[in-house]
Amino acid sequence: MIDRSDFLFPRTRYRGELKPENLVFNANLQEFSQKVSYISNLETNGKLSPEDSYQQIKCLWKSLKRSKQELGIGIDRR
Repeated sequence: MIDRSDFLFPRTRYRGELKPENLVFNANLQEFSQKVSYISNLETNGKLSPEDSYQQIKCLWKSLKRSKQELGIGIDRR
């Protein structure tokens, strides 16, 4: 039997370099993707205005970007 949360919020295996910060960012990225999908579906079906959808996705993007910076991903640490 499938758990409802697994159905609503599916996760895929991480296949990159196994470092804690990469795993955390991957989880954040998957959550971002899922939320953007929900927002775009709501907008497509007329439940959200295009402006509200844009603002919500913009906020999610800023949050994902902040998470990347806080985790230090993409920074050369030599």
